[in-house]
Amino acid sequence: MTVAEPIRLTRKDFVSDQTVRWCPGCGDYAILAQMQKVMPELGIPKEKIVFISGIGCSSRFPYYMDTYGIHSIHGRAPTLATGLKTVNPDLSVWVVTGDGDGLSIGGNHLVHACRRNVDIKIVLFNNRIYGLTKGQYSPTSPRGLKTKSSPMGTIEQPLNPISVALASEATFVARTVDVMGNHMGDILLAAAKHAGAAFVEVFQNCVIFNDGTWESFSDRQVRDDNDLYLENGKPMVFGKNSDRGIIMGKSGLEVVELGEQYSLDDLVVHDTSSLSLAWMLSRLEYPMPLGVIFDVSRPTYGEMMWSQVEKAKATRGEGDLHKLYAASDTWVVGEMGGDGRDGGQAGQNIRADVKGEIEIGLDEQYVDEMVERITRDDELDERLGAMTLADLDPHAPVLVETSALMDHAISLMRDRNIGCLLVIRPDRHLAGILTEADILERVAGKVKNLHGVTVAEFMNPRPTTLSMNTPLVEALHLMSTHAFRHLPIVDEHDLPVGFVSVRDLVHFLATQL
Repeated sequence: MTVAEPIRLTRKDFVSDQTVRWCPGCGDYAILAQMQKVMPELGIPKEKIVFISGIGCSSRFPYYMDTYGIHSIHGRAPTLATGLKTVNPDLSVWVVTGDGDGLSIGGNHLVHACRRNVDIKIVLFNNRIYGLTKGQYSPTSPRGLKTKSSPMGTIEQPLNPISVALASEATFVARTVDVMGNHMGDILLAAAKHAGAAFVEVFQNCVIFNDGTWESFSDRQVRDDNDLYLENGKPMVFGKNSDRGIIMGKSGLEVVELGEQYSLDDLVVHDTSSLSLAWMLSRLEYPMPLGVIFDVSRPTYGEMMWSQVEKAKATRGEGDLHKLYAASDTWVVGEMGGDGRDGGQAGQNIRADVKGEIEIGLDEQYVDEMVERITRDDELDERLGAMTLADLDPHAPVLVETSALMDHAISLMRDRNIGCLLVIRPDRHLAGILTEADILERVAGKVKNLHGVTVAEFMNPRPTTLSMNTPLVEALHLMSTHAFRHLPIVDEHDLPVGFVSVRDLVHFLATQL
C-alpha cells in the first residue's frame, strides 16, 4: 500500500497574482501576510480552502489568497459559508469580515453561524470605523467619536465583538492585534485546528480615517503594560516587569500589584473551557485580554446534519424525488381530448384537478386605488420635471486657487465637513475640482510632504459643469450614469457659483416625495 506524500506548501503558494490594493500602512497587509504564512502549516490542499467575504476594505481578501474565494454581498458571507461547508464538509472555509460588514447588516447572519456551531473560521477586522465608505462611525466606534456621520460625536453604545461571539454560542473565541505577527499567527493556527465555529477579532488600524484607535494596545512602548496575554492553565499576569496580575474580587476580575500582599498563587488561572470566565474577560478593558479566550468542543452543525441524513437513509431508504413531487397536496394537471376526456392531443384544452373555487372578479376598490396612485405619480413626475438646480438652493462654493498647498486644502475640507473644493485661476474662472476621491486615490499614502505640493497637481482639470437652470432630473441622470459625486455650478461667464452633491439631490428628492 502506497502512503500518500504529505502536502508541502510554502507561503508563496498562497500569494495570488493580484495587486494588493489597500492604503499604505493599513493593518490589512499584516493580517494577509500572517494568513498566507499559516496556511501551509495546515497541510490542506489549496483546492480545499475557500475564503468568503462581504463588502468593505477587508472584503478584498479573497482576491489576494491563491485559493478558492467568494466576494459576496454586504453582511452575507456567513450564510454562504454555512451553505458551502454544510454540503462540502471536507472544505476549510474562512469568513473574512469587518466591524461594519459583520456586525451591522451582517450581525444577524454572524450570530446564527456561531450558534449553529458551523465549522467555519470567522476573522473580524475591527478598526472601529467604516473605511471603504470614507469614515462613518461603525457598530464598534467608541461613544463620542466624531466622524462624517457623527460630527458632534456618536451617541451609540458600541458593540463588543468578543461578547457578541460568546453570547452567540461560538465554541472558539480569540483576540489578537494586527502588528503582533507571531501572536496573530498562533491564534489563526489555533482557530484553523478548532472543529466548530471559531471567531477571531483582530484589532486593526485604519491609517486614513481612524489612525491610532488601538495604540494603547499595539504600540511597543506601552502595550505590555496594557495587554493581558492569555495562556490556558497559566496565571493571569501582565506588565513589562510581570508585576501585575488579575484576581477574582467581589465584583469580578480585579487588577492587583504583585508583591507583599499578592503573589502568583493568588492570581486567576486561565481556563479556556470556562464560559463565565470568558464572559468576564470579554468585558475587561484594562488590561486588554489577548489570545484564546474560550475554546470548547461540541458537535458541529455538519456532523449532526449528516448524522440525521444517514439515519433517515437507514430507516427509510434512499429518497425518491419523483415520489416526493407526486405526494399529497399537489395539483394534477393533464390534457383533455375534444370530448372532455383525458388523453387528448397536445395543444388542446388543459384541465386541473383542484379543490374549491377562485373568485376571478377584480376588486373595484383596488382598481380605484391603483388609478389614484398612477395619477399622483404622474403629477409628481410633472412637478419634478419642471424643477431646476435653483430650486435645490445649492451650497455656495468653497474656493481655492490652483497654487494652494494640499495641506491647506485638506484642512479646509475637514474643517468645513465638505466633500469637494472648486479650484479657480487667478482671474476667478473655474480651473478644476478637488474631491475626496481625488485625495484618496492620488494623495493618501503616496505624498509624504503635503506642504510641498499644490492643488493643481491633483485636481480634476476638466470637470463637467452645470448651470442654475439645469433641470433637476438632468443633473440626477448625469451624476448617476457617470458616477459623479460632486459637480460644480457656474454662471454664464464660467465663474463658480455653487456645487451639488449626490447627497444633496437624494435629500431634496426625499423631501419632495
